[in-house]
Amino acid sequence: MAKKILYLSGYQWTCILYLAVALFCWQLKYFRHIDNNYLIFRTSYYHFKDHLNLYLEYPKEYYDIFIYGPAFTLLIAPLALMPEGWGFFIWEMGNAAAFLMAIHLLPFNNNIKTSILLLCVIEFANASHYMQFNPIIAAIIIISFIMVKRQKEQYATLLTVFGTLIKLYPIAGLAFFVFSKNKLKFVAWSVVWLAVLLVLPAIISGPQFLLQSYHDWYTALTAKSNLNETLTSGQDWCIMGVARRLTQNAALPNWPFFLGGVAIFGGALLRFKQYTSLKFQLQVMCSALLMVVLFSTGSEHPTFIIAVAGAVIYIMMQPKPFTRFNIVMLVLLLVVTGLGPSDAFPRPARVFMQNYAIKAWPCIIMWFIISYGLLFKDFISDDLPPESLDNPILPELKAD
Repeated sequence: MAKKILYLSGYQWTCILYLAVALFCWQLKYFRHIDNNYLIFRTSYYHFKDHLNLYLEYPKEYYDIFIYGPAFTLLIAPLALMPEGWGFFIWEMGNAAAFLMAIHLLPFNNNIKTSILLLCVIEFANASHYMQFNPIIAAIIIISFIMVKRQKEQYATLLTVFGTLIKLYPIAGLAFFVFSKNKLKFVAWSVVWLAVLLVLPAIISGPQFLLQSYHDWYTALTAKSNLNETLTSGQDWCIMGVARRLTQNAALPNWPFFLGGVAIFGGALLRFKQYTSLKFQLQVMCSALLMVVLFSTGSEHPTFIIAVAGAVIYIMMQPKPFTRFNIVMLVLLLVVTGLGPSDAFPRPARVFMQNYAIKAWPCIIMWFIISYGLLFKDFISDDLPPESLDNPILPELKAD
């Protein structure tokens, strides 16, 4: 047995690293009783079951407030019914497993997947340290794309709809509709899952309180967005937030940025002749992973596992990923984005970086680079090299 462990591949050791990070964060938080975020998630099930407003403060139970949709209670219910320690352990390991599965399903050889995982591990550790749901959000978006490519629209739409009803970010998965070979099936399953999952939380709370909870969720999201839009908060680390901080104008509206983002992303999706290129499709997925963070006023330190995954996947799928420019960007993603708000920097540097949302800057640069390519590059003559594709789980990707 010991010999078998010694002969594990680099890819397998990297997967073990993710599980070890999740395990370390679990024991660090649980045994020191600093698992506040998990308590918020766990307690949401009991509040929902007891008809207590999910979005109020409960200082005797935890600090901060719950901000996910009522559908989250379906996800957390099995863990909430377990002893707290076991539920928290599965939560942390489940986030790691979901992200690992998403990267594993990508149509790259193990060397590329190993590099992607290693370059994302700092951001995964950030999310795991804060006990956040964001690795699963990244996994939902990636796996939704994969399921569309496998013509499994029923699973793609299940993930997209369920994820969106929990936290709005997975709505980006709807963009993959344009790559579906069964568009009617995609629409039909989306409607079915939306109808089912909108009402399914009623099995916990009953229909009347569920309806009230949707109204409360909308109110809470609106209020939180307004609170986030300040010049010094630990959130609003997005394109709009950067602009607000650089101009020192907290009243700068979001809508011009949203409009610009939609125009750029939509313009890329109008390049129908490029759809036959797998590289184009994957680059759209990378853009979507970045956009849900960079156009959200709720973006904060542990959210960036989603955006960094998009940036790293884009770099590593290039024929020459380690060009001088790409190395500079990877260093910025690792040091500025990954370590910037952490104790790796002295406090004055951390405050400066927070005040100007500098954590977001490398991701913003990467999104503009990706978007420029989507708008103007000819992917038909520059698709992925065959040697980078090595995934028997998705054989039809090679045939596109």
